[in-house]
Amino acid sequence: MPTLTLKVAPPQTPARYRQMAQALTTLTAQLLGKRREVTAVIFEGLPAAQWYVGGDELQRPTALLEVSITAGTNTVAEKAAFVSAAFAELQHQLAEGGALEEASYVVVRELPATDWGYGGRTQQARKRTPVQAK
Repeated sequence: MPTLTLKVAPPQTPARYRQMAQALTTLTAQLLGKRREVTAVIFEGLPAAQWYVGGDELQRPTALLEVSITAGTNTVAEKAAFVSAAFAELQHQLAEGGALEEASYVVVRELPATDWGYGGRTQQARKRTPVQAK
């Protein structure tokens, strides 16, 4: 049940957001082993005038992708593969043959299973007592 929050500058079109949501959901499923049906992707498009790097205006598109996952559910290698592949996808989608600002980031946040969940149940509770199929 990962959540991905992507901030981009400049803002993108709804079609581009849809493409990125699909691509990032696929990478999350393939590289982190997360379930597609509970993967959420949230976008925030910012004007370039609201994003500075080194105190200077942006010269190229930029991105900050933060993915939240349950602590201990992925290896160091899996997380590194995700960071690399997600950055490459963002560069492909946002820079269209060019490069993103060097200070574009992919962050993997690991949260304790007791500290988050979905459908009103923490990840810890889900692990202890799975919901029965109807």
